[in-house]
Amino acid sequence: MPFEYVAVQKTLYTRPFLLLCLSHGLFAGSFNMMIPELPAYLSNMGGAEYKGWIIALFTLTAGASRPFSGKLADTVGRLPVMYVGTFACVICSLLYPQLAFVGGFFALRFFHGFSTGFKPTGTSAYVADVVPDKQRGEAMGVLGICFSVGASASPLLGSWLTNAYGLNIMFYASAVLAVFSIIILVNMPETLTEKQRFSFKLLKVGKNDIFDPLAMPSAIIMIFCYLSYGVILTLVPDLSDQLGVSNRGICFTLFTLASISTRFFAGRISDELGRVPVLQASSLIIALAMGLFALAESATMLFVAAIVFGLGNGIFSPAINAWTVDLGEKKRKGRALATMYIALEIAIGGGALLAGWYVANDVTKTAPVFWLAAIMSLAGCIYLIIYTRNLKKLDIRETE
Repeated sequence: MPFEYVAVQKTLYTRPFLLLCLSHGLFAGSFNMMIPELPAYLSNMGGAEYKGWIIALFTLTAGASRPFSGKLADTVGRLPVMYVGTFACVICSLLYPQLAFVGGFFALRFFHGFSTGFKPTGTSAYVADVVPDKQRGEAMGVLGICFSVGASASPLLGSWLTNAYGLNIMFYASAVLAVFSIIILVNMPETLTEKQRFSFKLLKVGKNDIFDPLAMPSAIIMIFCYLSYGVILTLVPDLSDQLGVSNRGICFTLFTLASISTRFFAGRISDELGRVPVLQASSLIIALAMGLFALAESATMLFVAAIVFGLGNGIFSPAINAWTVDLGEKKRKGRALATMYIALEIAIGGGALLAGWYVANDVTKTAPVFWLAAIMSLAGCIYLIIYTRNLKKLDIRETE
């Protein structure tokens, strides 16, 4: 299907879009499958004090690779960038059983980050190419649903595989999901019309390739609100053990299922009411969830906190993705998305490092970290209020 035909489609649900959603869901399942088991895995290897680096190293590489993935997506093409990201996921998943020592584990976490540094950037840019502008928020919501389906089912599956067959089988299953994600992409049409051949010169990035100034508002709100995600990824597995939850994947499944329930309508609402009001509401819900995590003293309350966080995250994600594309240049969507994703990695990695450093394997010290994450989300809401007021003042001056 030629790009020109795809770009003028009036329906959201074209074949390329649906295939991309399926690929994205399998990709999400691949790397989310192992997250609940990694803290205990690292502890068994003698690296318990380094738990904060499990997520931090992953996001560090992802963030560092975003400028390259954004530039390549805008020059070489969306599909090659997705291939590189998914292939990195396959290789790393296969190597975890072979490098079962602390140094080898962290080397893999570092390189595994390339998968999320490349695949989501290429995917989001591709989606922005093939869907009508007026349905961009809805499209990001549907894409997020597919991502969340993969992310919600895989932690439970990963924990079950680990309990039944061992960690190595779980890692190999992760690789299989990534392989299927690649297969689906084969024979899909490239949507970048003015492609360049790859050359190492394209890997040279300057300031203009790293940050899109137009997309900075979305990057700022991402940092405020997504610190909480890094905190959750680091602390919830151990908190689940502390509160007697036998399967560490349950919390992750609950919040992703809750996220799915809101994505059905959140993207469309952001198309109708605007991105900023939706982002304000979601930042408040995320702050509430962090407060509930801080107060959780039972498995039930932990589950409630996970569900509330999922609701907030499900509203936030499609709106922030669509807003980023709205703010950026039409011909450089990859750069705008890379800017937002760099902020995402900074937030998640920073939250993970902070949580790992402060808690230091003492689960009784988790509450202050969750409260800090709640304050950050509230600060994000305040930033959006100030941003909106300044924008209105600017509009008034321009009309005078």
